[in-house]
Amino acid sequence: MVEGTAGPRWSEESAAQALASVRAACLALPRTSERLSHGSPAFFVGPRCFAMSQVDHHGDGRLALWCAAPPGVQAELVELEPDRFFRPPYVGHRGWLGVLLDRLAPEELGPLVHEAWACVAPAAARREEEAGGSGGR
Repeated sequence: MVEGTAGPRWSEESAAQALASVRAACLALPRTSERLSHGSPAFFVGPRCFAMSQVDHHGDGRLALWCAAPPGVQAELVELEPDRFFRPPYVGHRGWLGVLLDRLAPEELGPLVHEAWACVAPAAARREEEAGGSGGR
């Protein structure tokens, strides 16, 4: 559970809706695929993971997205908005960003996912995206 909370701030229905939104945003990007990683939905461009959906990871009470982030972004956002962003376990030391999906405005998801994708996408995939290519391949 998140420290100081009595339980999750989200319902199973809102968790399913959040995953559907994450899935749609991720799979709209070129050469992106979804598969389970450590029991959670994860999104890859080629062999590289750029985002993972986490629901109550080890009982932390969070409805979250863990995603790649450019250098320095994690530290800045966690410091500026700790009620929305956090350093996720396992991947936080690599600069990944934890995002509380129940505290994210819907219009913020697409740009966040796109930035995560761009952090790990090969040059050919980035060129395809710039040329207007679509995802899910």
